Amino acid sequence: MKDFYISDCAKVENQTITSLFVVANKQVKAKKNGDLYLSVILADRSGQLQANMWDNVADALDAFEQDDFVKCKGMIHRYNGRWQLTIHKVRKLGEQEIDYADYIPKTSKDIEQLWRTLGEFVESFENPWLKSLLKNFMADDAIATPYKSAPAAKTLHHAFVGGLLDHVVSLFTVCDLAVRNYPQVNRDLLLTGAFLHDIGKIHELTYQRSIAYTTKGQLLGHMIIELEMLHEKLAHIAGFPDELKILIEHLIISHHGQYEFGSPKLPMFPEALMLHYLDDLDSKMESMRAQFEREGEVDSPWTSYNPSLQRPLLNTQKFLEKKPAEETPVAKPETDDLFADAEPTASRAAEAAGENTHAISSAPGLDALQRKFALNKPTPVGAKTE
Repeated sequence: MKDFYISDCAKVENQTITSLFVVANKQVKAKKNGDLYLSVILADRSGQLQANMWDNVADALDAFEQDDFVKCKGMIHRYNGRWQLTIHKVRKLGEQEIDYADYIPKTSKDIEQLWRTLGEFVESFENPWLKSLLKNFMADDAIATPYKSAPAAKTLHHAFVGGLLDHVVSLFTVCDLAVRNYPQVNRDLLLTGAFLHDIGKIHELTYQRSIAYTTKGQLLGHMIIELEMLHEKLAHIAGFPDELKILIEHLIISHHGQYEFGSPKLPMFPEALMLHYLDDLDSKMESMRAQFEREGEVDSPWTSYNPSLQRPLLNTQKFLEKKPAEETPVAKPETDDLFADAEPTASRAAEAAGENTHAISSAPGLDALQRKFALNKPTPVGAKTE
């Protein structure tokens, strides 16, 4: 078993480590001077790590390929707020050195219990057509087996074995709560969309060594795959209403919410809009949870940069548990006039003329801003003046 995982980076900053990884991505790039260097993404069950090899590259160019398992020696450090490894030495592992459990992350939840929970939700459906459709999906072993084990994404959220089912059960729970506050939303239709919105991931992603895209996933994407899967099932349900079919298709192709996020259509009815936002919410909350877990032993309440959310994150539990003596003092400005540089000329003229400006320069920043707005408030055309 490995003695160093990627989640341990904070413990060994600026130290040399030797450990085992799977190569999630490998690229040969050129430096500014034209020399070659290796840029790879290393992975284990705790996450992924950007790694670069700058020296002695010729010996390593053909030593390993993407999806190979490697042993690396190098320095852990930060670059632009992210952990990186500068590789000094690397070699490919032999099959006898590989323990697959070290490399593929897996949900800590009971998969079979999650599957039973999903089935209980489906049994509660009132619409016989939608219930029949989802039960047909769940009864198909060629779908059920990978549905239980597939990740929900390559890197952004629920990127672990069992992640798809974990995500969908969580989404079902949130949807079931939300519809209680919005009686105009069709619960069965919304939950059908939740069940199907990512089902194509079972064919889009491969996760035997690391999570990566299949050729079909790269060329088609999970939405197209899902439409194919839906049409195949509907072909075996005689009389399925065309109106329901169209609504389900729209739920699938609009759930990313925006054109720039890959949706060919924007959500155009309540269930589609709710599916998009709740799916996005569950994904982002999992991304936050996972980062807090990865950096659980870091003292600071602030995490490193989260690439999927494009920001560092504040762990409020850590922040609130800090003792007052541990708080980093906030530097107080030398003057309370936080807006002095932006103060309007007319206000300065009024002060020079002796008008009552309520001592803007000595008031707290917010009060000063409010008073300046009041002082320079325009008089509407036609309004009475004092």
